[in-house]
Amino acid sequence: MPLQDDQGQPKLRELTDTRTLRALAHPVRVALMEELALAGPLTATEVGERIGESPTTCSFHLRQLAKYGLVEEAGGGRGRARPWRMSTIGMSINGSRGDTENQIAATVLGRMVRDRTLQRFQTWRDTKRTYPQEWQDAAEDSSFLFFVTPDELDQLNQEVMDILMTRYWDRIGDPSLRPPGSAPVEAIFLSYPVTTPHDTSGEK
Repeated sequence: MPLQDDQGQPKLRELTDTRTLRALAHPVRVALMEELALAGPLTATEVGERIGESPTTCSFHLRQLAKYGLVEEAGGGRGRARPWRMSTIGMSINGSRGDTENQIAATVLGRMVRDRTLQRFQTWRDTKRTYPQEWQDAAEDSSFLFFVTPDELDQLNQEVMDILMTRYWDRIGDPSLRPPGSAPVEAIFLSYPVTTPHDTSGEK
């Protein structure tokens, strides 16, 4: 089941361990987790058909992901017919301060995941005209510029995450809660300074 905090709210799996970061930084493993999040639970054969890999390959990588607590058996089935599911609704990739090796591992994994996300976004833009008009109208593609302090940006990020993490998270693990006409939607939220901040702490 998805990780939860003391209030029963969904909780992201924080990836900080160098070995775990390295273990996940593999295109097949990232693809497996994406498909399990999208359509799981799935067997090694089923997920292999979706990502173009053999059941043997998927079975091996699923076991490796399970070793690091990233996926788990959903129950039922035997051998390669065993269904697998995500053990969390999502991940937070964070490198440890002062640990160069760890930060490099986090950067490599983060780039791999984000590149795949942006490729899906580009695919959407390229094929948008093929979607029903209601989905074309509902989708959003905007960018904003604003001036904030680090504390204000942190607060803004947390407020957005609170909305995204609590409103529809239960539909990920329970397909019966998905209303008719719903579809998987990916939202990308990025926030970052566009220039090196000027330190004004000593100014009068």
